[in-house]
Amino acid sequence: MAPQGNTGAGAEAELPEYAGHYRLESCLGSGGMGVVHLAQSTSGMKLAVKVVHADFAKDPEFRGRFRQEVAAARRVSGAFTASVVDADPEAERPWMATLFIPGPTLAEQVKRNGPMAPAELRRLMAGLAEALRDIHRVGVVHRDLKPSNVLLADDGPKVIDFGISRPKDSELRTETGKLIGTPPFMAPEQFRRPREVGPAADVFALGSVLVHAATGRGPFDSDSPYVVAYQVVHDEPDLSGVPENLAPLVLRCLAKEPEDRPTPDELMRELRSVAASYDTQAFIPAQRTNREVAPAPEPEPERSPGGRRRRKVALAAGLLSLALVACGALAGVQLVGDSGATAEESAPTTSAAAPSGFRPWTSDAAAGKSGTPQCSYGTGQLICARSGSVFALDPSDGSLLWRHSVAAAQRSGPPVLAGGLVQPLVDQGPRLEALDPASGKVSWQRKMPAHTSFRAVGGMLLLTHSDGTVTGVDAATGETKWERRIPGQSRPYFISFAGDALAYTSGQSADGSSTRVTAVDPTTGAVRWDASLDGNLTPVGVHDGSVFLLSTDPVYGDTDAVVRYTPADKSSRRVALPVARPDARATVHGNVVYLLAADGALDAVGMEAGKRLWHLETSVSRGSEPVADDDHVYLAAGDGRLLAVDAGTGRLVGQTPARPGANSGQVAGTVPRPVLAGSHVYATAPDGTVFAVNSRKPADW
Repeated sequence: MAPQGNTGAGAEAELPEYAGHYRLESCLGSGGMGVVHLAQSTSGMKLAVKVVHADFAKDPEFRGRFRQEVAAARRVSGAFTASVVDADPEAERPWMATLFIPGPTLAEQVKRNGPMAPAELRRLMAGLAEALRDIHRVGVVHRDLKPSNVLLADDGPKVIDFGISRPKDSELRTETGKLIGTPPFMAPEQFRRPREVGPAADVFALGSVLVHAATGRGPFDSDSPYVVAYQVVHDEPDLSGVPENLAPLVLRCLAKEPEDRPTPDELMRELRSVAASYDTQAFIPAQRTNREVAPAPEPEPERSPGGRRRRKVALAAGLLSLALVACGALAGVQLVGDSGATAEESAPTTSAAAPSGFRPWTSDAAAGKSGTPQCSYGTGQLICARSGSVFALDPSDGSLLWRHSVAAAQRSGPPVLAGGLVQPLVDQGPRLEALDPASGKVSWQRKMPAHTSFRAVGGMLLLTHSDGTVTGVDAATGETKWERRIPGQSRPYFISFAGDALAYTSGQSADGSSTRVTAVDPTTGAVRWDASLDGNLTPVGVHDGSVFLLSTDPVYGDTDAVVRYTPADKSSRRVALPVARPDARATVHGNVVYLLAADGALDAVGMEAGKRLWHLETSVSRGSEPVADDDHVYLAAGDGRLLAVDAGTGRLVGQTPARPGANSGQVAGTVPRPVLAGSHVYATAPDGTVFAVNSRKPADW
């Protein structure tokens, strides 16, 4: 193919003749990142080769994004996607080759032949549900499912273009102020809470794609992307023209809240019962014609379930909504902030008694303050903190026992009990202080250098200073007991685990290939053991003399394995995950590690069995660190829900209502973990409440 000139967006002086050893024969299309060419392998196999635009190939950010696209596409290659054959993301002009799939895109099909017939729509919906199931199963969220990214092959629809599919890419671009996706096919959370986009966003997009296939337009339709954004977040979808037997299911896909949408598996089950005429024959698109289809007149709202006439949006309202949406993408990524508002004393509210006699309760003792409370349990009290105050609640009924004002600074965690006193652990405050757990009054104070990290272990506080020096402070008196550096750890950040007397710190090698783990006696600062382990590892728990660690990819941060190290005999065991998990948080109970990924995937890994025991898609995006007992695994969602999962089977067995609060458009940096004490589970929510439920009766929540 002779070099050709190119103009327009992403212009480049000339197009390449080869990508690797694949000769590029013709141009199939051009997108924002590159040009897709038809090519052939040496054996004659037809390929679609995407080559990054020359200008973008010079940009490190775009190169990183393309590497992520290649990685995501390889992970999801299968029956419902275009399989990756070869790629070179490090080439001068990065490229990726996939199998060529003959057939139009859904956008082309609808434009040339008009809306699909009901039977075709059912097969399309089933095929896309199967595709999303496989995509989500390997830990990927597409985030840009739209008609032009659906190919209609003879054997069913194929989902293509994973250019913005990785969660890491989403965080990077929302921090630079760019919305991710195509407005008519984006879910509300992609505008309101861009960092919380999970698998449910793809289900919302599926609903929008089905409306387009059935009507030639979307459920939210306007010439202005700003008005569309407002409609997606606030208005009801227009389902006029969607077949009556599919409209209720499509409406569920378009629910405003992610947890109200069906999963792909649920979609497939319900589609089997939609109509007896449903079948699994191959999807063969109608022959293309050159006729243009004029837009059909909009039917009256009552002609189809969910088909309501959309509100007229005034220009002023549209501009206002644009500002709000922009705030969601730009400012919404900030942490839930501090507030100077004064909390009013308030009595807890209680609900009906559980069968065991325990009465669940809800307390708004922190009302008027911003941010989700963080709590721990000690001396028979629930000790909590929220911006500007530390307070104690009676764990039996949630009544307020005492309150103490503290510096309104970012916290390093919930207050804890150490040395018999409450340690508020306020990060970067002017002083360190300890409180009497009976009254909340100050027992001792000491000045504290800025940029100092804290950890309470046993009866000690470990303070790591900016120069890497560690100070051991007696938590009962505030006196310094020792000060030293920890060999091999330049600036140790300590972690500790319930029931264990040691503090642990770890540091990775520059290339992420090995990790040095050091166990320290908090009373003296002495190193008890030190080990260099293979992989990029983080300690997450201990059991029976062994330390459990998560292994993560040093580039993307995805968790790919669990490691158990036993210092007594210096042995280690590594159990690989079937699918790498993004930003996983974990807890250890016995010899089982429970991991919750940022996309809501919950896995149980048995270290004795040497394999994953079960897996559950929870719909919780960026949830808390899980906690577990013998019967259940508990986790908290950013909207204030508390979930319980059967520890043996991985089945969801209980869930509390959401408690999002007034600032539901903001995204919390960290969701506090639930607190287990006896037969009760205590949790907190963005609306400022602390609540308690019966851990033995999650079905009653």
